[in-house]
Amino acid sequence: MTLTAPAVARPREAEPELPFAALILDFVGVLTADAGAALRAWCLAQDLDAEAWRRTLNHDPEASRLYTELEAGQLSQAEWNRRVAPILGVPEHKNLMGRAWAGVRPAADMIALARSARRAGLKVALLSNSFGLDPYDPYEALGVWELFDVAVISEREGIAKPDPAIYRLTLDRLGLPGEACLFVDDHPRNLPPAEALGITTVLADGQPGTAAHIASLLGVPAAP
Repeated sequence: MTLTAPAVARPREAEPELPFAALILDFVGVLTADAGAALRAWCLAQDLDAEAWRRTLNHDPEASRLYTELEAGQLSQAEWNRRVAPILGVPEHKNLMGRAWAGVRPAADMIALARSARRAGLKVALLSNSFGLDPYDPYEALGVWELFDVAVISEREGIAKPDPAIYRLTLDRLGLPGEACLFVDDHPRNLPPAEALGITTVLADGQPGTAAHIASLLGVPAAP
């Protein structure tokens, strides 16, 4: 009788260690497709100049002040609608934000990236300067709430980017140091406060391949 040696189990190869433990994402311009194009189309449909929305919110002193209050949770979205509609030149204020944002679509590649990161074991956080949640909830409308382990929304916290406090709050909620996190935002001014806390940053500049680049930095599979 021939005896054979028992098979020796090979040690299982260790999973490669990922360079980051968390991905922190902005909302507008990161998880949304080109919101500017949709808002320009809405303006034209209202017989406004195509740039009326951007110009009013950014350059009209009263509208800019009201938007800052909206971001910080000092003004409800419904009240913002009521007060900004006449400045914008729109006769109907009801659900103004929701009507203007109705054509904005999610960024499929970045949403796929967030899901890929979670499957790989990373925490995913939302860090967003909000523009109200009622009557129009943009995160619900674009179906992104389920992507996050942690959601830090300026309206709820009473502080907004680029205030360093909201970045520290995000790290506290994640339970991680800045060096363990990668943050993506479409506004250059929002990156330095994150970098000061040791967070690696990526500017979402709308160029093709951004999601694949971030995936490579995270060490997770790129979205199909």
